[in-house]
Amino acid sequence: MHISNQSLLVILLVGIVAGWLAGRLVRGAGFGIIGDLVVGIVGAFIGSWLLPRLGIHLGSGIVMAIVNATIGAIILLVIVRLIGGGGAGWRRRW
Repeated sequence: MHISNQSLLVILLVGIVAGWLAGRLVRGAGFGIIGDLVVGIVGAFIGSWLLPRLGIHLGSGIVMAIVNATIGAIILLVIVRLIGGGGAGWRRRW
């Protein structure tokens, strides 16, 4: 599989924006640029896998990619929060 530099840049941009939005919406202050990127990219995979299975199709384009990834990232953050957060540092933020 070949990903062009432009595609990689779009994926990273969507991941950062989605992770930042999810961190704000789930009563957090964010996790820094790397943490937001990871949460956003994992959230994008969750959103792109889960939403079509639920019959939710948001459309195409960069804005819809950000919305899709943000929904997935929120789901990820809520699951992490329910499981326990993983450490005292995370619990303080939430």
